[in-house]
Amino acid sequence: MTKYQPDPKFLTLGDGFADPVSAADFPKTVLRYRNDRAARSVGLDHLSDDDWVRHFGRFEALPDNLPEPLAQRYHGHQFRHYNPDIGDGRGFLFAQMRDDRGRLMDLGTKGSGTTPYSRSGDGRLTLKGGVREILATEMLEAIGVNTSKTFSLIETGEALMRGDEPSPTRSSVMVRLTHGHIRIGTFQRHAYFGDTEKLEKLTDYVLSTYFNTVPAGTAADRACALLDKVADTTAQNAADLLSAGFVHGVLNSDNINVTGEIFDFGPWRFLTNMDLRHVAAYFDETGLYAYGRQAEAIHWDLFQLGGALVDIAGEEPLRDVLSDWLDRFRAAEQRAMLCRLGIRSRGAGADADLTASVNRFLVDHDFPFERFYFDWYGGGASEARALSGPEGDRYRASDALLATLRPYAPTAENAADHPYFAGEPCTMAIDEVERIWAAIAERDDWSALNAKLEDIAQMRAALSAG
Repeated sequence: MTKYQPDPKFLTLGDGFADPVSAADFPKTVLRYRNDRAARSVGLDHLSDDDWVRHFGRFEALPDNLPEPLAQRYHGHQFRHYNPDIGDGRGFLFAQMRDDRGRLMDLGTKGSGTTPYSRSGDGRLTLKGGVREILATEMLEAIGVNTSKTFSLIETGEALMRGDEPSPTRSSVMVRLTHGHIRIGTFQRHAYFGDTEKLEKLTDYVLSTYFNTVPAGTAADRACALLDKVADTTAQNAADLLSAGFVHGVLNSDNINVTGEIFDFGPWRFLTNMDLRHVAAYFDETGLYAYGRQAEAIHWDLFQLGGALVDIAGEEPLRDVLSDWLDRFRAAEQRAMLCRLGIRSRGAGADADLTASVNRFLVDHDFPFERFYFDWYGGGASEARALSGPEGDRYRASDALLATLRPYAPTAENAADHPYFAGEPCTMAIDEVERIWAAIAERDDWSALNAKLEDIAQMRAALSAG
């Protein structure tokens, strides 16, 4: 049993990084979702439902934690245009504590009311938006990628007007659990104001808090060390998106956190069939954040972090750090491929060939994305299962794919014998998401959501066993 270990470390940064705020006083608080699996990891699973609502709907401070919520200050590039007028506009940092691995974790909100950075927004979250985030984070976690966790969702009894969905629509407040909420845009804000003192303080805080190191040397050395760490986390972040068949939708620099979790979801989509040009946001008219351009987008965001650190370290040393990012990404992509297939590495050369072969096959055949990883989980040991399935003829017609996959052994013996693999792959097509929401919106019927979460849990159990 994990003990609750409060550690409000953000306060050690001092002034200039966030603003104290208050949560909205909602007309009602109806608990719709509590993630006890995530709560166990930080010692909060013992809370009664009433206590849960007091803390995560009314935002009564947790014991020995942040005395008041903090809306963090940041800027960012949004679709490559710099915006100095943003920050936590409908959320705040609520608490920090250690998890069962000793890591510092944040509880942050979405839809908790207005802040100094709300601009013309109402600071609210639609209930549909909260349901969608539950589905996205649960599916991503099941696949095995590094994602924030949807910790809590509480319906709040307001009627919200939105231009992109039928209105008025129901309101909610969500709490997410993640390793950190420090964004690339957090650094950009202090660089924008030329505040090198705050940049250096933030650099040291991130290195010591999230990477467990404060290297000796000058501030320039530490800035380069930070960029090096974030180059690794962003390379893995990009690989995670691609391996999950996930289109984030808004990979702006204020949506990239330095600890590497996929978080701050916008109009996301999971691929049904492989489609490099698939976009999630209707307003992404140029396909800037299309599925196949996500690594490029994150690489560009990483360069903005480098730009924010120039006044500390100078341009040339930072460019040197970034020079091998594509190699880091390719290595991360290979690791992600091995994880998705539940197979052991056969060496960098073979793994690179495998990754290229699988991606080529998926693209050339416009192939059902999740079906492929379901069929071939376990590598060569699953060949008979894959060939006897609905896509067997297309597999048999691809000698190159079969030759690449056959030598790969599963990471766990009999991993593909899990009952999950006797059925159909768990997917998250947008039509299914809309059906789940329609049942809630029209009849207040949460059974479809609960059934989907059970399917995802079975998938998670099967993939984690391998």
